[in-house]
Amino acid sequence: MKDDRSTHAEPSRDELADRLTEVFDLVGPLYRRVHRKVEQAAPIEGLSVGVRAVLDLLRTGGPMTVPQMGRAQALSRQFVQRMVNDAAAQGLVESIPNPAHRRSSLIRLTDPGLTAIGAVRDREHELLRKVGGDLTAGDVEACLRVLGAMHALFEDVDVD
Repeated sequence: MKDDRSTHAEPSRDELADRLTEVFDLVGPLYRRVHRKVEQAAPIEGLSVGVRAVLDLLRTGGPMTVPQMGRAQALSRQFVQRMVNDAAAQGLVESIPNPAHRRSSLIRLTDPGLTAIGAVRDREHELLRKVGGDLTAGDVEACLRVLGAMHALFEDVDVD
């Protein structure tokens, strides 16, 4: 993919804002479609979208408290607690003492939880290998940079 920056002037802030609106217009429907796809696969893995999110967060971040998970995923503490309860009922996570805070236990993956999220991620990886077009690693890096900047803009939004 050719870099057009050398031949075109940088967009104004207003033009950039208009293009970023297009990103929002794509991200919302994409998120909802992915959500639905995960729901359709739930009978296969037995995981809801929320439980899947909790398991994946614990896979990458290690043991965390429910409030930490809520902040990390921009979800209410109450919703995360329900998902943790669901995951615990399936034996996928467990509570362990938190040396930093006696009243707020750490939640960690169990071996079955690690196996379950591994199977989900493997299936998702196979699906994502089918993404078409002539995407490059640079395209993906640019996408991550843009979405990261947009995410940072809304970091201060309280979800609880």
